[in-house]
Amino acid sequence: MRFNRWVFAACAAAALAACGGGNGNISGNSGPSINVQLIGLENLGARSVYEGWLIVNGAAKSAGRFTVDDRGVMSQTNFKIASADIAGASAYVLTIEPQNDPDPGPTKTHLVAGNFDAARTQAALSVGHTSALGNDFTSATGKFFLATPTNPGTDDQGIWWVDASSGTPQAGLNLPTLPEGWVYEGWVVVDGKPTSTGRFTRVTGADSDGAGPAAGTAAAAPPFPGQDFVNPAKKLPGGMAVISIEPEPDNSPAPFLLKPLLTNPMGSATGPSNGQTMLNQANKLNPTGTVTIVR
Repeated sequence: MRFNRWVFAACAAAALAACGGGNGNISGNSGPSINVQLIGLENLGARSVYEGWLIVNGAAKSAGRFTVDDRGVMSQTNFKIASADIAGASAYVLTIEPQNDPDPGPTKTHLVAGNFDAARTQAALSVGHTSALGNDFTSATGKFFLATPTNPGTDDQGIWWVDASSGTPQAGLNLPTLPEGWVYEGWVVVDGKPTSTGRFTRVTGADSDGAGPAAGTAAAAPPFPGQDFVNPAKKLPGGMAVISIEPEPDNSPAPFLLKPLLTNPMGSATGPSNGQTMLNQANKLNPTGTVTIVR
């Protein structure tokens, strides 16, 4: 049974990579419809939209586009689908697409997905489905300490995702490998304003901008994700530390809705011996939903 489910999900993923059915809203077609109910989505801004895809006899076919407002309300929930597509549908996948999309097929940014039940009436959607991110991130863990290795003496102005509790610096983050179309990003939120600490796909090695544009010059930064905020100075205690999962390419300079790890507030103790532990909130924030076939 486990093998069959894996094959089913793998076929859905392969179909999405191979083909598509256009980027228009097909709600005007005759025939049955699907009702899509999703919670936990956010406004993607003017440059991106959500698009649903049915996996029909091994091919990905557009099942309608929609947007979400600042309250999380979908612009449309019912989409007309051709009878033949309903008869052959095995799964539903939600992607993030450019608003002006020259490619008729789906992007690789698959947010949630689900297989239809045996009666082909409903699919439960999750980020953990193999055709989405393939993991629900509930086992992710994180530790960091406050320090400014590039400018010693101002240790409340830097954050590094490193675990030094053993005396030897090790990765402070335990995160699953992301599929293509996604990347991790660290954040600090001070006075309500989020600032990126860099993007990364590996928990060891420097992130996308190393010690960051505001780092000092007195010494090198450690080979881990993190950032120093020396010039201009940004004091971090009392603020928030966040690890998010971002679309690649990204639709916004702000943190995306997938935020599996968070510390709020950051404590005032600094230095490698004063590590701080992050709270896993994936179960609370992961988007979920259902797709129901209405005949």
